[in-house]
This record gives sequence, C-alpha cells and structure tokens, in this order.
Amino acid sequence: MSTITITNNICGQMRKLHGVNCAPHAKGSGINQGLTKKIFTYCGTPHSRLHDCMGTYGGTYFIDVPNIFRDFDADENDPASYDFYYSDEYIQSIINCGTQIVYRLGVTIEWGTKKYSCHPPKDFAKWARICEHIIMHYNEGWAGGFKFGIEYWEIWNEPENPPMWTGTREEFYELYRVASTHLKSRFPHLKIGGYGSCGFYAVFREGLDDFYKSFIPYFEDFLVMCRDNDCPLDFYSWHIYTPDVTEIEKSHIHVRTLLDKYGFTDTESHLNEWNYGGEGQGFDKLATIIGASFCASSLCCMQNIGVDLAQYYCLSRMTCYNGFIDLRTAEFTPVIHVFAAFNRIYGAGNQVELKCDNEKLYSVAASDGDFTVGMISNYNNADDRIEIKGIGDSAITLYSLSENGGFEKLGTYKGDVIARSCNNSVLYFIVSNEGAEIPEKYSF
Repeated sequence: MSTITITNNICGQMRKLHGVNCAPHAKGSGINQGLTKKIFTYCGTPHSRLHDCMGTYGGTYFIDVPNIFRDFDADENDPASYDFYYSDEYIQSIINCGTQIVYRLGVTIEWGTKKYSCHPPKDFAKWARICEHIIMHYNEGWAGGFKFGIEYWEIWNEPENPPMWTGTREEFYELYRVASTHLKSRFPHLKIGGYGSCGFYAVFREGLDDFYKSFIPYFEDFLVMCRDNDCPLDFYSWHIYTPDVTEIEKSHIHVRTLLDKYGFTDTESHLNEWNYGGEGQGFDKLATIIGASFCASSLCCMQNIGVDLAQYYCLSRMTCYNGFIDLRTAEFTPVIHVFAAFNRIYGAGNQVELKCDNEKLYSVAASDGDFTVGMISNYNNADDRIEIKGIGDSAITLYSLSENGGFEKLGTYKGDVIARSCNNSVLYFIVSNEGAEIPEKYSF
C-alpha cells in the first residue's frame, strides 16, 4: 500500500499545461463549432497552438504563412496580398471559447515526395515582414483584423525534420536570427520563440541512429547562435511522443540545463507537442483508460518538474492523434476528463505539497485557501491500494475515472481514506471542512 499525505504547504503556482494543438474544424456555424465550444469549455483549455490545423496535415487555406501570403513576390505591405478569411474564422471560434492562441509562424509538415512550402523562404527579411503583418492583423486590427492580444509567436516547427525544412541547419539559424530580431523590435511586449524541436530521445535511449542523435547538437548550436547574436528567445519549444512519463522529465531537464548553461535562465520551457503514441505506435491505447492515466501522470509530472507551458497533440477532428473524442461519434473518451480534472486543480491557484512514499505514483494538488483539489494517477500498476491522508479532521470527497465515462463519485470520508486502485486508475479528490458545500467548479 502507498501513502499520499496532503499538506497546506504552498510550493508554487499551477501552470497552464492543459493546452492543446488546434481545434475541431470550426466553420462559421454548425456542429463543429459547437464541438470546439463544448470541449474547450469543459476542459478550460488555456491555449490552442496552431499547427497542423486543417485536413490531415494542415490544408491549403489556414494559418501557415504561405497559405495566408500566397504569392511571395507580392507586396507585403498591401492588405490585398493576404488571405485571412479561413484563418480568421478558425481563430475567432477558439477565442470565443475563452482560449488563447499560440501562433506557429511557418508551415505544415509535407510527407509527400514533392515539397511545396517547407523550403527556406527566398528572402528572410521579407518573410519576417510578412509575419509582422500577420501579427498586426490579429493584434492591431490591420487589414480588417482584430485585437486578440495573442502573446506567443513561435518561429517554425521541427526544422531538424526534412519534411518540415529542406534547408541547412545554418539557413534555419539565419531565418530565426532575422525573424526573431525583427519581430521583437516591432513587438517588444510579445513573446517570440521557437523552434518546436523534434525532441531529445537520444539523451536517454540507446541505439538510436544519427538522425535522432543530430537533434542534440542542433539545439546546443542554436543556443550558441542566439547568445552570440543577442537573439530573443522568450520561450523554447520541444516535443516528445512516448508512453514513458520519465522521458518527459529527462527531456525537460536536458532543455532546462542547456538553456541555463547558455544564459537563457528566463526563457520558458514549452512542451508543445506530446502524446502517448506517435507514428503508428500506441494509437490503440491512446484514447483508452491507459492513455488517460498516462495523460494524468504526464500533467502531474510537468507541473512538478517546472514545464512552463504545454499543448497536447492533437485536437484536430480527423487525426489519429486525437485522444479526446471518438473520431466517428465525437463522444468523449476518458482522456478528456483528465484534462477537465487538471483544469479544476489549476483553478485552485496555489500548488500544495503532496508527500508520497511511492515514486511510481504521480500526483498533484492545489488549494484556494478553503478547498484543496488534486489528482493521483496509478499508471502502469504502481500499486493496488492508496491511502490518502487528509488535513486534520477534514473530509475527503473521492472520485474515480471510469473506463467508459467521466469521474464517478466514490463517496465523502472524514479523515483518511484507503482507496482501491486498479491498474491505470485515476483518482480525483476534494478536501474540505466537514459539511462544507463543494463549489460546482471543483466537483464532477
């Protein structure tokens, strides 16, 4: 039996880790826009990162720089050179949900044998000015635009990956140098960063080939370039697809260590693509109770190790990476309820310390001063019984995640409680004074 002891010791602030990539296809009206609203409202989704937004891997009219500015030889100062129509519709539906945007400036992956958009731009300075006008459209009302106040602007995605960038490493560094410097000078109040690294699997996995090993020097040399050229790097973004939660921790430690080593101590660490499975591995479990338990463990882990911002990949309607909904019926899976639970914990504000005698259990809790809410994930059969020790003579209301639905209430108990915890179970708890009415924002 494992024991988790709840304390009143504040150990930090809850962070916005329950973001996602994209949204279900949102047209001007109809079922898909309603689905976006339903999901984002239920999960309290803080951010939607705009990458691979439409179609299988992006479509041709949405978000990407060459989709908006379709003729690179056109005048970048002329509003007529831009086509914002579908991107406006897509982004507005997300903003309407109270969800903010992380805007990836770049292109969608091109798996095919012919590449159209993932080549280096013909003129890096002009590309930076095009991006400037996209920001102006969404934040300053330019060209019939908006004042959305989008804070995070990410330059490119996975440039180490040939289907995302056909140029050399040095060419990408130069693009980042030119674009980041220009955009930061134009919008000093915004956060400019990149580059959505493929990840650092070779740090902790044996036997990987040179392709995966190349990601390591790519990152370090990038930091040297940014330091030597005084490039802005408000956040550094990276990816991982793994069923092993410990690899998330190892990756973040690698990123944070190198950022600090090269003087980027204030640069945020963003895990802006993560999931249980990747490229055909794990998709059978991704939307099950196993995937849900993994997601619960991952969110707890990210909060506890200090990841600053995160976005699950991916919430596009028609993608095998979408573990939130059944792709045929749009019914909720167990995964989506984990994100809703984390949002309730996030809403409590102050993270409080949990003491656990089993390092294989992942847990997190937060308090608003009156109520403490938390989550425990028994991923991969860490233990079959968990004792939860409350605070003084407080009451503990306990829920368990169902394989076929949401969180089911097990009961309210005075003092400590011992819960049976089957393999891959997720528990959600509320600590309150005995007899206190639990606010709707915390209950299920």
